[in-house]
Amino acid sequence: MLVRDCMTRNPITIPQDTPVHVALRLMKDKKVRRLPVLDGRGSLSGIVSESDLLKVSPSAATTLSMWELPELLSKILVEKVMTRAVITVAEDTPLEEAARIMADNRIGGLPVMDGQSLTGIITETDLFKVFLTQLGARRPGVRVTAVVPNIKGLLARVTNAISSAGGDIVGLGLGEVASAGGSHWEMTFKVQEISRDRLVDALRPVVEKIVDVREV
Repeated sequence: MLVRDCMTRNPITIPQDTPVHVALRLMKDKKVRRLPVLDGRGSLSGIVSESDLLKVSPSAATTLSMWELPELLSKILVEKVMTRAVITVAEDTPLEEAARIMADNRIGGLPVMDGQSLTGIITETDLFKVFLTQLGARRPGVRVTAVVPNIKGLLARVTNAISSAGGDIVGLGLGEVASAGGSHWEMTFKVQEISRDRLVDALRPVVEKIVDVREV
C-alpha cells in the first residue's frame, strides 16, 4: 500500500499571512489538527499544528482586556509560528515508510507532494484506519495470536492450516517478538466461518504457542 492509497486529497490549506486566531477557528470548524501553509504563489512554505497555535494564543488567565485581545491576535500571523522546514513525502512512498518518518521525527502528519505541487496530506489518523482494516477490526470473527519460529515458509503453513479447517482470514498482523532477538514472530489473525475450538485445533500442530484467542 502506498501513501496515495489512503492520504487525504485536496487538504485544507491557509495562506501564511493568516492570523493565528483565524487558523485556530478553521481547525476547530474542519476538525483537523494541522494545516499546510502556502505562500503568495500557492507553493508550500510551511505547516502549522494546533499545538503551535495554542502556544502563542493568550490563556484564560491573561490580564489583557476584551478590547486589547482582538488587536493582539490579529497581529500574530501563522508565518511567525509555523514550521518552515517541512518534511514531505511523495504519493508513491510506501505507507510503512511514511509511518517510519512520522515516528522517527515525532510528527503527526506529512504533506504529500507531486513534484512541487501539494496533492494531499497523510496523518496518524489515516494510519490508524489502515491498521483497523488490516487487522479486520470492524469484522466479527475469531481473533487469535500465536508465536512461531522465524522459519522460511511457516506463514504459508499457518494460513494453509486455517484454510483447510474452513476458516476465512479477514485480518492479519505480523511482528517480531521483541525479546526473542529475531528468532520468533508473533502472528495475529482475524478469522471468519470457523469456531474458536476448531481454529485452535487447526493451529496447534503448526505454531509454537497460542498467546490469545477470543471471539470478537
